[in-house]
Amino acid sequence: MSTTNRQIILARRPRGWVEPDDFGTREGPVPDPGAGDVLVRAIYMSLDPYMRGRMDDAKSYATPFQLGAPLKARVVGEVARSRNPAFADGDLVFGMLDWADYTLVPGGGGLRAIPPGDLPLAYHLGALGMPGMTAWIGMEIGQPKPGDTVFVSAASGAVGQIAGQIGKLKGCRVAGSAGSDAKAAFVTDDLGFDAAFNYKTAGDLLAALQARCPDGIDVYFDNVGGAMLEAALDHANPFARFVECGMISQYNLSRDETPGIRNLTHINRKRITMQGFIVSDHADRMDAFMAEMTGWLESGAVKYRIDTAEGLEAAPLAFIEMLKGGNFGKQVVRIGPEP
Repeated sequence: MSTTNRQIILARRPRGWVEPDDFGTREGPVPDPGAGDVLVRAIYMSLDPYMRGRMDDAKSYATPFQLGAPLKARVVGEVARSRNPAFADGDLVFGMLDWADYTLVPGGGGLRAIPPGDLPLAYHLGALGMPGMTAWIGMEIGQPKPGDTVFVSAASGAVGQIAGQIGKLKGCRVAGSAGSDAKAAFVTDDLGFDAAFNYKTAGDLLAALQARCPDGIDVYFDNVGGAMLEAALDHANPFARFVECGMISQYNLSRDETPGIRNLTHINRKRITMQGFIVSDHADRMDAFMAEMTGWLESGAVKYRIDTAEGLEAAPLAFIEMLKGGNFGKQVVRIGPEP
């Protein structure tokens, strides 16, 4: 085991788009666990859009990152040293840990053991992690019924690819938008969506939706907000359900820079239900989610794409590129070797 621990810290709070200088690196000794503590060596670390909000000093559902302290992320790791009877050296675990080679977890708080299985470890940060459960809960909120048309924005992303496949499993017609021709082809050719388009080259978004969803939209799984939300409201059917999962198109904009949605009158006219949600509010559903999603993945009913950056030092640039849509699939960072 190394005697040096690298950490990536928040050096300054971003103003607008995140920049490399917003991050810093520091090194120190690997912590020595005390009674009840667990030392975890990171293997894979998750990068997720919601982290952008935690970089601001603003009240939200997630506590802001602290200046000069390591950023936090969901991490799959190996117990390097345990002084807690619930965990043994060599156990595979995941939890909310530092952007670092090693994290000391006082009392083992928040760590969850990874059950044995043949699925890739990184899936516990994606399809079997927070993104997968977000899609699972969100589609429950959307209540898709056989024959419905489901539209998913950011369809090739960590959440979108699962949400669309759940729609197919529920007997729906599913269309998606993505940020490149290759991503649009992936969701149709690999994931089984019925239609998809590249929103960056589509031009008229409403026309693109009309072409891919000729019978209107019954369920919109929204990951982006902005102009796509406007177009979806225009094309929604009466009594459509809008699941507001994220609005990544606005995360790097100030309030003055954020355009308003101009057609919210459709909510009344079409009797649309629009609901936002936070997956952590549904922690009591974790075991049910894990059981169903594991079955789908093992049977091949659900497929999943991971985009892996190599090395802890690659995390800041990978995070910046993810916010700009440069990733292809769920973005993770491989920090250390698998056992």
